[in-house]
Formats: sequence, C-alpha cells, structure tokens
Amino acid sequence: MSTFKTIDDLDVAGKRVLVRADLNVPMADGKPSDTTRIDRSAQTIKDLAARGAKVIILSHFGRPKGKVVPEMTLKPVADAMAQALGCPVAFATDTIGDSAKAVIAAMKDGDVAMLENVRFHGEEEKNDPAFADTLAALGDVYVNDAFSTAHRAHASTEALAYRLPAAAGRLMQAELEALGGALGTPQKPVAAVVGGAKVSTKMEVLGNLSKKVDMIIIGGGMANTFLFANGHDVGKSLCEKDMADAARKIVAEAASFGCEIVLPLDLVVAAEFAAGAANKVVGIDAIPADMMALDVGPATIKDVEDRLATCKTLVWNGPFGAFEIEPFDKGTNAAAQAAARLTKAGTLLSVAGGGDTVAALAHAGAADDFTYISTAGGAFLEWIEGKTLPGVAALEK
Repeated sequence: MSTFKTIDDLDVAGKRVLVRADLNVPMADGKPSDTTRIDRSAQTIKDLAARGAKVIILSHFGRPKGKVVPEMTLKPVADAMAQALGCPVAFATDTIGDSAKAVIAAMKDGDVAMLENVRFHGEEEKNDPAFADTLAALGDVYVNDAFSTAHRAHASTEALAYRLPAAAGRLMQAELEALGGALGTPQKPVAAVVGGAKVSTKMEVLGNLSKKVDMIIIGGGMANTFLFANGHDVGKSLCEKDMADAARKIVAEAASFGCEIVLPLDLVVAAEFAAGAANKVVGIDAIPADMMALDVGPATIKDVEDRLATCKTLVWNGPFGAFEIEPFDKGTNAAAQAAARLTKAGTLLSVAGGGDTVAALAHAGAADDFTYISTAGGAFLEWIEGKTLPGVAALEK
C-alpha cells in the first residue's frame, strides 16, 4: 500500500477543511434508520474541529442524477450528525451557491457545517473540472474520509485532492492500513475465503488473490461450479456449467503461483431452498440428482478450521452457503466463529468486506472480533481485484 498523508500531517487551525464523507445512509420516517456511517465519520470531524478547523462536510445521498430531489436532501443527516458530534451542524441548502458561501463565511474556528447533496449537480459524477474548481474555492484543505466511494473518480472524491492540500481522514486511514496489512505486506501464510453465488462475478478477485495468497477457500454456489469442473455431478445445485473451463484455468494458474484452491469435502443438500427444509450431509461425489447443495458439511468445516489455524492473515469475501436461512447457515457461522476466535487470540489478522459478508459475519456473531470489517462494498471488491482506486491514488504522497 502506498504511503498517504493523514490529518496528523496537516496544519488545520483556522482553515476551512472540506471533508468528503459517505453519509448515504438508510432512512425511515424522514430520519436515518442506521447511523453507522454517521458515527464512524464523526471521529475525523471531531479531531479536526478540536484542532481549530472550520469543518465543511461534503457527501452524496441517493441517486438524484444531477437534479434537485427534495427527498434526497442531507438535512436530516446533518441533524443526526449534530447528535453524534454533540454540537451544532450548520446546514447549507445548496452545494456551491449563495447558501453554501454564507454558511461558510459565518463559521468560526471549531465550527461544523454540511453542504447539500453534491449529486444534485450532474457535474459531480462527471468529475467536471470547473465544478471541482468551484468546490475547491470553498476550502483551504481537503480530507477524504469516504473509502466506500474511492473507486469512483468524481469531483468531490478525486478532483479535489489535486486542487488542495489533501489527506486521508481517520476512517479512510483505518481502511487503508487494514487492507495494506492484509494484502500489501501480509504476514504469511495468507488465506482468502471467497464465496458467493457465481464464479463469473469473482473472476478478477480470484485472479488477483491467487498471486498474493497461499490458499483460496471457495464457498457458496461458486464451489459447485468448481466441483462440476472437476467431474462431479452437482444435481440441481446452483452451478455455472459454462464456467467449467474458466474454473479449471483458475486452479492451474493458482497452482503456478503456489496457491492452493480449497474446495468442499462434503455438502448439506436439500430438495428445496426453504427454512427448515429436510436435508442431509453427502460426499461431493454423492449429490442426488434431485437435490441441491445449500451449505458445506462437517468435514469441510473441520478442514477450514484446521487450515485457518495455520494462517497468520485472512481476507474474507462471501459466505459458504445460504446463510440467510437455517439450517444452511452452519458452515458460514462455524468458519466465521473460528476466524473470530483466532483473531481474538492474536494469531490471525482478519479483514472482511462486501455486502453479504458483513451480513453473514454479523449473523454469525463474529463481526466484533474480526480485525477489520469494511462496509465499502464496491470499493472493497475492486481493491481485492487489484484495481487502482482513483480516490486513494489521489491521496498518495
């Protein structure tokens, strides 16, 4: 991971600091229904305000497609941020207009303000240089604290970093340090858990990881495709049969890099995908023609637990089975709890990310003990694909 400046490297006293946060939070009855992103962004804002900065928060909300959509105003988010910070947050009813200028002009050192939804301007997502110039004129310093939008080259996520002295906020810093520790300069052996429904959506992930880790443990519907590619009949299981050649190529390429592709040894099968459905454990060569694999079995769970116990670093993306419904959550739960125990014991650095992954680890009660869980979704996926994230590249020294 390249070096980047943090807010500790900036002199912010008396300066107008534009902070790009990701406050695109779920709403219910006109208020944020989950304040996780607000709470996680608060630390950077508190630190900057405590050092005498005039903190000006920028964020997108929803997909207004360059038009003013009243339902997508950030005003309720500003009110929730004020609660999280324990201080007032002034709100500008526009992003670059008279209200924004007036609110900023009235700020004193240590004050916090939020500007209206940057995506009310179509120029934001087009990364328009003139719009970026206008935004930059509102501040003296730029802090990006939105790793979750770092895979997008937008005016407020990338262009501002080239127009003002720039640094990573606390949330961005934590994310980059965790990811750097997991794949940048990891302690070996390194394992990756890659699950999910389709091999076709994870080709770049598997290709990049196979060059960097010692083993890739395949779970979910993806495993069925690999088993089919190895000559096993997978019955009615979710399987991309047209990806068999690609799966075999992945195994061969991984082997050339010294990376082992680890597949299930046994599976839990059922005739229907339903909670509490009648099920049984079978070997990978004994899947009935009228049944589908919905989870990994006990031999696989033990194998995964034993393998994780030999590792120092773990990157996790995707579940082992249909974790949303019982009893097909056992494999994911057991593996997640094993990783959490090893992390808590200090023998494993564990980093996880992706929407299903966050939900699966929370469901397993393992989330709190992982070293780091990224809520960044698309940005996390592009990172494990080995892609350059524009918002991160712009912060590099």
